[in-house]
Amino acid sequence: MKRRDFLLSVLVLAAVALPGPVHLARAAAARPFHSTRISVVVRGTGPDVILIPGLTASRAVWDGTVAALPGYRYHLVQVAGFAGTPPAGNAKGQVVAPVAAEVARYISTMRLNLPALVGHSMGGTIAMMVAARHPSLVGKAMVVDMLPQPAGMLGTSSAGLRGFAGLFRDLGDSPGGRQLVTSLMGMFGNDASADGRSDPGVVARAAHELAVTDLTAELPNIAAPLTIVYAVPDISRRAGIDRSYAAAYAARPGTRLRRVDRSGHMIMYDQPGRFRELLKAFLGS
Repeated sequence: MKRRDFLLSVLVLAAVALPGPVHLARAAAARPFHSTRISVVVRGTGPDVILIPGLTASRAVWDGTVAALPGYRYHLVQVAGFAGTPPAGNAKGQVVAPVAAEVARYISTMRLNLPALVGHSMGGTIAMMVAARHPSLVGKAMVVDMLPQPAGMLGTSSAGLRGFAGLFRDLGDSPGGRQLVTSLMGMFGNDASADGRSDPGVVARAAHELAVTDLTAELPNIAAPLTIVYAVPDISRRAGIDRSYAAAYAARPGTRLRRVDRSGHMIMYDQPGRFRELLKAFLGS
């Protein structure tokens, strides 16, 4: 699928142009949750699973997965400013880390009992942030096709991209720059129509934040079981990609690495059967 191409094009362009340690049982009636950064739709009944989409994506990327794996209470997150939603609380400043804090607040406010977190791409970064920074809130976590240092997806480092990534972030501050980001979304972002496009300012700032993020030092803080599902588009590159993921998560012993061959970044679309098999095993473990 093309969404990985969009994320990588963003970074290439940049390079060249909550609560204390308590376990909360689910209450009979949860308190209301209000946020200007995320919205959440709940589907199904059963153990709680929070699904977090990636950069520019709608929560609809999980529709097929939810339909194929009943028996869980799915909490589908939508990041404000992506997929035609108003920027609201994400209109200024950082996006990724504040959204992670809101996901943690959602778990606490809704009194979820150690939910499973599943995040794709940027959503995987958010899942790791929640699991590392609020370890008592998370039962288990799955990261789909993302490294703890997203710049590693380009074979570089957050330090190497820092200066140039700021140039891309600043595109969101000018009409011409916003138009350039919108053009990139149209080419690579998988947006169906102008009405459904993500806000270019939110996209630019979120992409910058991903480019300069490195969660490697925080990995040992993740107490919950951690599973990484990663794509190998070309099996001739399998050994190198295996080594990259093993090295990236070596700081967190016990992490389960699960490869999906012949898949692009959108594993849930490219290899839906294999992805659902891995998710079912993860949720049942």
